[in-house]
Amino acid sequence: MLGRALFAAMALLAAAPVYAQPTKTLKVVMHSDLKIIDPVWTTAYIGRNHGYMIYDTLFALDAKLEPRPQMVESWTVSDDQLTWTFKLREGLKWHDGQPVTAADVLPSIKRFTDKDTLGGLMGKQTREMKALDDRTFQIVL
Repeated sequence: MLGRALFAAMALLAAAPVYAQPTKTLKVVMHSDLKIIDPVWTTAYIGRNHGYMIYDTLFALDAKLEPRPQMVESWTVSDDQLTWTFKLREGLKWHDGQPVTAADVLPSIKRFTDKDTLGGLMGKQTREMKALDDRTFQIVL
């Protein structure tokens, strides 16, 4: 009998009209302390999660886990699929207001290819990385 009453109460709550709630601050307690803030150096999920919250990436995953450009405005791929050219979005800035340039991006990619296992696979296939102008860089495989 208690089970039926509980089920009926839940059904009534589910059928009740939904009203917009005022905006609230969401406070989250992470599963562990952040010990290493470098997401490339650690395999701990807390480091990865922290990295995604504070660092920009060239591409990011959307709600459907599809890659979407974040820092990248556009890109092209050569017919042989060996030359990839990326153009950064206009207006990207560092914390001090200085513009982020294509030359700034290359050391980050190089560090990824040197330190990360998956990045290392990319690094082995990379022949050249270069900045073409302030907002454009190229990776040749």
